Amino acid sequence: MTSLDSVLDKDGVRLTVEDAVATVTLTNPAKRNAQSPALWRALAEAGRALPGSVRVVVLRGEGKSFSAGLDRQAFTPEGFDGEPSFLDMARGPEAELDATIAEYQEAFTWWRRNDIVSVAVVQGHAIGAGFQLALACDLRIVAEDVQFAMRETSLGLVPDLTGTHPLVNLVGYARALEICATGRFVHAEEAERTGLANLVVPVDQLDASARDLAAALLAAPRDAVVETKALLSGAVSRTYEEQRTAERAAQGRRLRDLAGIAD
Repeated sequence: MTSLDSVLDKDGVRLTVEDAVATVTLTNPAKRNAQSPALWRALAEAGRALPGSVRVVVLRGEGKSFSAGLDRQAFTPEGFDGEPSFLDMARGPEAELDATIAEYQEAFTWWRRNDIVSVAVVQGHAIGAGFQLALACDLRIVAEDVQFAMRETSLGLVPDLTGTHPLVNLVGYARALEICATGRFVHAEEAERTGLANLVVPVDQLDASARDLAAALLAAPRDAVVETKALLSGAVSRTYEEQRTAERAAQGRRLRDLAGIAD
């Protein structure tokens, strides 16, 4: 695949692929890329539709904001057309509510698959579900005007779209609790200093910076990157000795592969 091909374009999500790089774009700038269940299903579908040749996935949002979070229409009695309202969901059986939330979370889980490296390119507001979507990715390039915020608690809710785990891993428990409980904005300087952002650039340099990072990620052999990502992502849950063992096993696989020896 040598040209820019559109794989999916529906419900505010567009997936395009050019060689080994896929781009997932949120395409509703008029509503600051506010999120809905339909958008989440489209994001999950984008993950399933990725060609096997893709190694890097870039996530971006059109317009001045990456994503202002959940569309507030979700909390109205009528909800979204063709969707149960959140209020109706809350009145239903607990098992059904749990299953529905699990389905919504699928839009946020595939970005950390070992066979890809995902990069969120974030400008303007990334609030609530928007913050959690940026956190779902492996890496984040942010504009100088970025404003992260976790506003769920101000609505009487909790962050439930997989964002709490990466947030604590990146900034630590105490700062994560303070960010979530206060709902305050995290700006570019703090994001870079605390590890939320890998790189901060002017807004007009976001796309070029994303292209440069994608090229750098593609420079190493794919299998070596896949094994390295698996090692690093599992390191937090392993002991030091378990990590040493995992390193030896991974390196053995790489050496046998380079020598042309089949397992």
